[in-house]
Amino acid sequence: MNRRILALIGLALLALVSCQPSSAGPSGLREWMFARTGEADLLPQVRGTALLAANALYPQPRLASDVPVAHTGVNPFGINVFLEQEVEEWKREKSVQMVAAAGFHWLRQEFPWEDIEIHGKGDFQDRRHEPYRSAWDKYDHIVALAEQVGLEIVPRLSNPPAWTRAGGDARGTFAPPDNLADWGDYVYAVVSRYRGRIHYYQLWNEPNIYPEWGEQPADPQGYTRLLCEGYRRAREADPGVVILSGALAPTVSLHPGPGPALGLSDFVFLQRMYDAGAAACFDVLSINDYMLWSGPTDHRMQPLNVNFARPVYIRDIMVANGDAAKPVWISEMNSNAVPNEPGITGWGAYGQVTPEQQARYAVLAYQRAMEEWPWVGVVNFWFFKRASDAERTQAMYYFRMAEPDFTPLPVYQAMQEYTAALTPTMYKGTHQEDHWALQYDEAWETVRDEAATLGAYRRATAPGATLHFWFEGASLVLVPGPGSGVVEVSVDGGSPCRVSLDGRPVRLVGGPALSLGGLSQTPHCVGGLSKGWRQTRPEVTLTAVSGEVGVDALIVRRPWCPSPWLVLGVVGLLALVVTTSVVRRRKRLRPPLANPVVTTSVVRPHWARR
Repeated sequence: MNRRILALIGLALLALVSCQPSSAGPSGLREWMFARTGEADLLPQVRGTALLAANALYPQPRLASDVPVAHTGVNPFGINVFLEQEVEEWKREKSVQMVAAAGFHWLRQEFPWEDIEIHGKGDFQDRRHEPYRSAWDKYDHIVALAEQVGLEIVPRLSNPPAWTRAGGDARGTFAPPDNLADWGDYVYAVVSRYRGRIHYYQLWNEPNIYPEWGEQPADPQGYTRLLCEGYRRAREADPGVVILSGALAPTVSLHPGPGPALGLSDFVFLQRMYDAGAAACFDVLSINDYMLWSGPTDHRMQPLNVNFARPVYIRDIMVANGDAAKPVWISEMNSNAVPNEPGITGWGAYGQVTPEQQARYAVLAYQRAMEEWPWVGVVNFWFFKRASDAERTQAMYYFRMAEPDFTPLPVYQAMQEYTAALTPTMYKGTHQEDHWALQYDEAWETVRDEAATLGAYRRATAPGATLHFWFEGASLVLVPGPGSGVVEVSVDGGSPCRVSLDGRPVRLVGGPALSLGGLSQTPHCVGGLSKGWRQTRPEVTLTAVSGEVGVDALIVRRPWCPSPWLVLGVVGLLALVVTTSVVRRRKRLRPPLANPVVTTSVVRPHWARR
């Protein structure tokens, strides 16, 4: 092969390697293909790589990744639990302890309407067993358990009791109530009871698929009315509460049902919610994001391909509807480790991975969400455990992290090791002053200010107040609070340098080539940050020296990096040009051939010779 072509290919590979995050990059071609396609086997990897190239042929989703987004700087580790199904209190306690030990912070827990307001309107007495008891007792216990170990609960409010429908359960046990005022009263009762203790609530679950809206077609307009009523009443009970929309299930179906495997596309459903006015009725958009037939590193962008990249399209719809400042939370995430055993209902419906793959994929899913999607907040693993093994003949059972007897599976150990070794880090995007990676000492306070980004900033209360954090990127910009002050910034333990703050964004780390509009062109505290394409993971310490020092936001930028397909496309084009040039040159240098003279030798017979 021509040396120039080899050199071009080498440069392309160098560019691709340089664009990999410094923390971990693919170690070989197979790993590189897995990191782009999520496919574990060679032939699907090759096919997936070819399909991935088609991404460049279509308009790319608009993600508005630099827009400040609320509720994204929270601890991202959440998990679904079914504590209300555990009869013995010690099992609830052990579940919560194991969840906390694995590094999770959020419990997505059902507060079923049918289990709280059981027998009739305003009746919160549980008379299904003797002795009678308050229906609140169980949920009070769950809330108290979470508080004991420092976890936060996101209650899922859904499942109306039969008395809320004239026909009882004829339209399905998940069907909405006849009177939305009854629903609003239930939401008000729950939020009022736990005001100041629970700050996030989710209203409904998977309203776009069967049977979560009952034995009737999915209805985005009807769900929007229910969502808005619940939002209004929740805010009446607690003005500071944060409301999550019901998690949309990923589906390509355009048949609203009812019927198994039917529902309305999450894209279509969401747009119709917006058309019905849903934007004013939720603070966080919830979706489910499973790894069904490929891994979490699948970057193929095809609307009819349900893969882990699907939230990117959801974000595009939000941006198009003016909702870029709202986050996406993933309510359910996992891959299915269903075994090859006969008699399992729905085998293969969710794909199939080994327990070891499930463990690896869960870790990679969290890492991808943190690194690539600054508009995503919490990602909830589906699920910790069931109360019994009665569902072991159903494929859904094999999303579990532990057996009913609390025996942990490989994915539990993988998550425990991952979270224990993880250093909270800020990746690309605009991050607020309360991001979980920011480690403040005690000499800081939160100041509410409508002029601040998203309405608040942190302010140092005394000289010497310190802020410590890691970020991964090529540049770091501080958006300070109002007022003037001086800070010292140290990068990677290097000598501190002083930076003056005057209320305008200022670059703390990074060269002038990466500057943003309106920012100083002078790199202030480069420290140990390497220069070039490759991003690094520096450690930063900021210390207040004098004046008024505030932190409103921090902006992390990655270096500009061409997409793999742009690099390979340019290499292919240049290779074609070089090859054509070489062929033409060789033709020019080849000596011309003389026009051959065709002679015919005539052999005369002997009798004709003279």
